[in-house]
Amino acid sequence: MAVVVALRKNQTKAAPHAPTTPKDPFAPEGDTTGDPRTLKAGDMLDWGVERTWIRGSLRLSQGGFTWTEHFFETEEGKAWLSVEEDPTLELAVWDARPDVELTPHAKTLEFEGVTYRLDEKGSGSYRSEGTTGLKAAGGMDYADYESSDGRLLSFERFDHGPWEASVGRKVLPGSFTIYPGS
Repeated sequence: MAVVVALRKNQTKAAPHAPTTPKDPFAPEGDTTGDPRTLKAGDMLDWGVERTWIRGSLRLSQGGFTWTEHFFETEEGKAWLSVEEDPTLELAVWDARPDVELTPHAKTLEFEGVTYRLDEKGSGSYRSEGTTGLKAAGGMDYADYESSDGRLLSFERFDHGPWEASVGRKVLPGSFTIYPGS
């Protein structure tokens, strides 16, 4: 007579683990406008008719004051979104104007038929993240002008390089939607 002994190992089965459900970054749940103060390289901006990605950011500092500029590209060329609290949140979109040979040499400048008055100027430091065309950190100078109708003209130079001109316009928070990158 043969005896068959079956040994059963003590097996504990794990409860089935529900897979995490991916979230749709375009879902209309809650506030999708996002906080521009948290922008970083890889985030997407949706302007309603145009989508673009933040390619790099500059973290700028002068004394105890800080602000950021985020680089992206449009069909028209290179652009920046500046984000600062002075003391309220101020946003502006800047279009690079490499064709401009004007420098911030006076308190009033005429450019393309518009008169701009010097708003502020100074020197500070920057930290670069992602693609900006600059080294990781360095020094910068700036001069910001504004016209009577709110148009903006800005000059920046980094690490004692040449002045770079940009024209800008103020934008309201909520004018675009932010989709965080991974």
